[in-house]
Formats: sequence, C-alpha cells, structure tokens
Amino acid sequence: MTGTSSRLWLDAGHGAHQGPVVEAVDGYHVIDCEACRFKHVVPLPVQGQLQDVYEQDYYSTEKPFYIEQYQTDRDWWNAVYAQRYEFLERQLPPSRRRLLDVGSGPGLFLAHGRDRGWQTKGIEPSRQAAAYSQSQLGLDVLHAFLDRQTASGLGKFDAINMGEVLEHLPEPAQMLSLAHELLEEDGLLCLIVPNDFNPFQTLLNRRLGFRPWWVAPPHHLNYFDQGSLAELVERCGFAILRQETTFPIDMFLLMGENYIDDPQLGRTCHRRRMKFEQNLLEQGGGDLLGSLYQAFARLNLGREIVLFARRSAHADALPPARGDAGHRRPPP
Repeated sequence: MTGTSSRLWLDAGHGAHQGPVVEAVDGYHVIDCEACRFKHVVPLPVQGQLQDVYEQDYYSTEKPFYIEQYQTDRDWWNAVYAQRYEFLERQLPPSRRRLLDVGSGPGLFLAHGRDRGWQTKGIEPSRQAAAYSQSQLGLDVLHAFLDRQTASGLGKFDAINMGEVLEHLPEPAQMLSLAHELLEEDGLLCLIVPNDFNPFQTLLNRRLGFRPWWVAPPHHLNYFDQGSLAELVERCGFAILRQETTFPIDMFLLMGENYIDDPQLGRTCHRRRMKFEQNLLEQGGGDLLGSLYQAFARLNLGREIVLFARRSAHADALPPARGDAGHRRPPP
C-alpha cells in the first residue's frame, strides 16, 4: 500500500505526527513524518510496552537461532568489525580506547575490540544475550536498557557503537542525546540501522509484487535512509564523518533468489555475501570494499546504513519528544 494523503496522528507522550502514509502492516501505519523528518509507525508504543519484549523474548522468539549463527559466522563478523575499529582508531589518538556498545547483543563486537586493546563495556536489554556475553566471552556487560538512570553510572567514553538500535526506539533522538552526554570531547559514534524503503525494495514492492517484508512493527518502529539518519544525528550534536552501507542483499531477490520466507535460501545468499567480502578483505581489497559501500550509500542502496560521526563541541539541549515544533526543519 502506498498513500498520498496526509494524516494527523496524536500520540500521548510523542506529540503530533503528520505525513503521507507509505505503508500499512498488521494494524500499523508507516508515515513519512513531516515533524520527525523520517518514516516511522503510528501509533508509537511507549517504552514500557517494549521492555518485556527485549528483556525476555527477543532472542528466544524473534531470533531463536541468532546467537548460534552469530558464532558460526564469527570469522566474517571479525573481518567486518576490524574495518569499523580501524576507522575509529584512525580518528582517535592511541591513548583513547574506551568504548561503550549500546545493545551489545551476544558480544562479538566487544570481544573483537577487547582483543585489539580497547577497554570495552556493553549494555544489553536481553537477558539471554547479556548472559552469553558475560559467561561465554567474559565481557563487561550490564543487563539493562540505556536510559538516563543507567547512563549516570557508566562514566565517559571515547567511542560509542549502536548497532541495530535506533529503529527499535520510540524516541531515537533522546538515545542519541544520551550518547552525546556519555562521550568525551570529540568522541566518536558509530551507528548501524536498516536502510529501509531503499530503491531496490521499492522496485521489488511496487513493480514486482513483493510484500514490504522489511516493515516489521512493533519491533521496527523507525525507517531511515541516508539523509534522514544524517539529519537526525546532526540535530543531536554530531558532525558526520563517513556514511556507507552494507552489502545490498536485496540484489538476490532481483536475481530470482526469493529468500524472504525461506530461511535456508537466506543463509545460502548470506554465505555468498560473506565469501565476497572475505575474499576482498583477505586479498588486500579493504579500501576497494569501503569505496564500493560509500558509493552505494550515495545511491541509497545497501541493506544497512553505517554512519560514523564525531561529537560536536556544542550541542543543543536534549531534544523534545519527537513531533514537537523544535524538531521541524523548513520545508524544501
């Protein structure tokens, strides 16, 4: 479904949201919000509604095989993480190596950083993932949600990683503002979010009859592209350093490999993607791969957005609840 008319939604605690409806799934509408300047679902849940999902159920019901597959793919993940840490290390002096991973999951990003000599700490709402990180990998991981109360006891960091976090949150600007407060002066932020409603997905949906498989409420609330994510990050007191994407896995659908409801085929496609990247990285093609994914970012292609930013010296006050007038920008 693609809408063209504007609708006004009033969400208690979230302000007013107005914009064209771009999709409707399972009783939720996704709007291209004129106040927030990115796509998100309405109605928006409150944080309390999500707590049980992520604390107890996420890795047992939504991603029951994720930790097992994560370990199976560990060599590839370490190659991906090495590229990200190398960029952070080029931007910071050797004396600054304290990192917080928000939503640290099973912990391989933290473990890789620890093995490189970083002082690492994670915060993870899933009891299952936090326990795995602590018991199997020996990591310093706090089982909690990052909020103002938990942030107060964490101290300061030189870098913060948030992989696949902002799409889940009713108030992503407030999370970015917390990150700003937790970073040292000129500290670095690495964000990874899904790149949704990208040109490949739109073509597959509108021209080839694929359902909008990437729209997944109530777990995914926000739907970013390169421009909308960058604007949000800048609004929260950061200067963009680099934007790239991950492999455009949607290409396999255009090749006739319909993995959407076929987990086994999905793993096959993923293995091909891993082999492609590992061959490049192992043969000295890391710069080429980075340039390729930066070029994809300029076309808004690629399955995820990877964005690096630096904490600006001066930031605005904590952004108001989204939808408030303070979050508007002039219309184009």
